[in-house]
Amino acid sequence: MFGGDSPKHIEARKEDIAPIVIMPGDPLRAKYIAKKYLTNVTLVSKVRNMLAFTGEYNGYKVTVMGHGMGMPSMSIYAYELFHFYDVGLIVRIGTSGVVNPVVNVSDVVVASDVYTESNFAFQYDGGTEYLVNVDLDITERILEKAKSKNLNVHFGTVMTCDVFGPYVDVDAILKRVPDDVELLAEEMEAFALCYIAKKMNRQAAVILTAVDSKFSDKVLTIEEREKTLDDMITLALDSVVR
Repeated sequence: MFGGDSPKHIEARKEDIAPIVIMPGDPLRAKYIAKKYLTNVTLVSKVRNMLAFTGEYNGYKVTVMGHGMGMPSMSIYAYELFHFYDVGLIVRIGTSGVVNPVVNVSDVVVASDVYTESNFAFQYDGGTEYLVNVDLDITERILEKAKSKNLNVHFGTVMTCDVFGPYVDVDAILKRVPDDVELLAEEMEAFALCYIAKKMNRQAAVILTAVDSKFSDKVLTIEEREKTLDDMITLALDSVVR
């Protein structure tokens, strides 16, 4: 395994990072989660302002850390957390665009697997996969917890893109997707997380909030967006601690 003797992008001591890490894209959302939901919180890393906080949720040690935008950024932090800090589970919580009319803006999508057109796997280790699974044990717990909370969630395949959907012709991208791959949403990081987790024999799961749709002009108000994101955040936290 490559990687050197120490992480290049996280400054925390090994004991400062919990075995469970919740990762939003935005480091300020990590700060929000830590402040609102965790107790005994400590800022454990701030390299490049990619904030990481460790605290307790219902008595369990949890780290919340941003991962930035795109697969290169996600892959750096996922690799370092798994490799240098022996993290066992990372759950990505993020936003997504809808590419299937069964999903409405503000719905929560739980990934069953992740498809990409990217050459990430090939550059990472010569892999040829374009579809990677999440960890099914953790994901089943997420689905069970969502059911107990009466949350409207969708379970299925998401697509990781190298481009931001609203800025490109998403329909042209979707036309290239194989017929046997039925997508629910698109985002920019999940494939890298799940691929690295698979290769390092660690656990990864993906929970997304739909914030825009090619089938709707609906725009969430600030209050609606906060409520929806809070539903996703608490779903992740309640699912990974017992």
